[in-house]
Amino acid sequence: MTEPLSPMRVVVASTNPVKIRATYSGFHDMLPARAVSVEGVATSSPVPAQPHGDLETLRGAEIRAANAREISPEADAWVGIEGGVSDADGRMAAFAWVVVLSPRVAGRARTGTFTLPEPVARLVRGGLELGEADDRVFGRTNSKQGAGAVGLLTGGVIDREALYRHAVALALIPFANPALYRETEDDTPQRGEAGVKR
Repeated sequence: MTEPLSPMRVVVASTNPVKIRATYSGFHDMLPARAVSVEGVATSSPVPAQPHGDLETLRGAEIRAANAREISPEADAWVGIEGGVSDADGRMAAFAWVVVLSPRVAGRARTGTFTLPEPVARLVRGGLELGEADDRVFGRTNSKQGAGAVGLLTGGVIDREALYRHAVALALIPFANPALYRETEDDTPQRGEAGVKR
């Protein structure tokens, strides 16, 4: 009779409960045979508080996951979730990147994308983070630790946790299919400096 595996310890590069819950759900969905414990840590990044563009947002997620690994090197996996916006043809869209690292493999996935209303986009172009812009337009407080822009705009059909949960699951595809994915070399950025984001 085989011994049960010890719980997989996962560290998320955020103290935001939405990101922690989404990470737990994604791991539970994709790796159901393994018990998992998830905790959050505050990390820093040289990426702006509101990343613009696909590459900057992905870089933010990679750096945050790498920073979580440096803070808690004894964990089994580290997760970075970074929300970003892109602005083209007068329309601003919102999305996020998820990066999951382990000692042997890395996974990356992007969430779905949705268009922001112009009153929100205008505030973001003016320098606000998306969460603060949402709070001002919708009259909320700390919506980024709740439904987020996507939850406010869909009436709760898809909230921020659900948006992230699917991307966490997609980022775990290499973990669930190890025979199909080669072991990855550590190609993540080094620990970044700058402000702490939750």
